[in-house]
Amino acid sequence: MPRNPSPEGASVAILSPANRAVVSSPVKVVFDLQGMVLAPADDPTPNSGHHHLLVDVPAPDLGQPLPKDAQHLHFGQAQTEAEITLPPGQHTLQLLLGDSNHVPHNPPVLSVPITITVE
Repeated sequence: MPRNPSPEGASVAILSPANRAVVSSPVKVVFDLQGMVLAPADDPTPNSGHHHLLVDVPAPDLGQPLPKDAQHLHFGQAQTEAEITLPPGQHTLQLLLGDSNHVPHNPPVLSVPITITVE
């Protein structure tokens, strides 16, 4: 599947919770995007995309549309934060920007994963 380009220096990050935070569920996750603009899932504007939150999984095949399930959460309305329900225990969270077709950009705009503990 064709991948849209991402500009040099584009990045995503999880602003909250902090890496290694101890939190309670539901967990408020705040997203950050630099060097690109947020757009709804069906908007093909160049240098834009929408967030996908990867929960307890490694990055998927970056050449394919992202799955949509409990481990691959889509925020196709250009949301900048979300509340997610997680069971007690340790969890990893990672952001991945997808284009209008839910396909990661080239190069991918992928955050550093964080680990949190839900009490």
